[in-house]
Amino acid sequence: MDRRGHARGQAKCQPLSAPGARQKTASMGGISMNNSRIREMNMVALFAALSIVGGMFIVIPTPFARCAPVQHIVNVMCAVMLGPRCGVAAAFIASVIRNLLGIGTLVAFPGSMCGAWLSGMMYRRFHKVHAAVAGEIIGTGIIGALLAYPVSSYILGNSAAAIYTFIVPFTVSTAAGSAISAVIICALEKMRLMSVLEESGKQ
Repeated sequence: MDRRGHARGQAKCQPLSAPGARQKTASMGGISMNNSRIREMNMVALFAALSIVGGMFIVIPTPFARCAPVQHIVNVMCAVMLGPRCGVAAAFIASVIRNLLGIGTLVAFPGSMCGAWLSGMMYRRFHKVHAAVAGEIIGTGIIGALLAYPVSSYILGNSAAAIYTFIVPFTVSTAAGSAISAVIICALEKMRLMSVLEESGKQ
């Protein structure tokens, strides 16, 4: 076969192999994306479960209010490891299950979800743990507490509720939980485990 015939043979073979290679690459990308989404969903479910179980058994008595810090620990951990979207999802799932089990009220929704969202957004913006902590405290202790008032007053019919009613108890719980989460994250960073956990949650 002369050179021209050999070149024509190569030209005929190349287009047949290229689509197959592209299809294989796209398939591998789809599998990777599916695995990442499944891993993310598992992490959200795990954090939601920790919020529910921990909230049932871990309560710190204080002179000011009943302090249940686990939800706020989870909010900050989610902010650092998974981001605001997954943090809000975990908080929402935990609040739904608490209400279905009769161990929570509707004020859990603004209280937990606002903190999770702002904590995640602050960490995304500044990439600092103290930013996530500040977002959680402001989101839950102020924004969530203010939004809990109309829920309690107009939906639950609590006539004794005032606009400032939930600020102190929410702030006490979120401050304690956020401080504990910061200690946990710092300990994990010293053991060089935090980066591994962040990558496993975001892959």
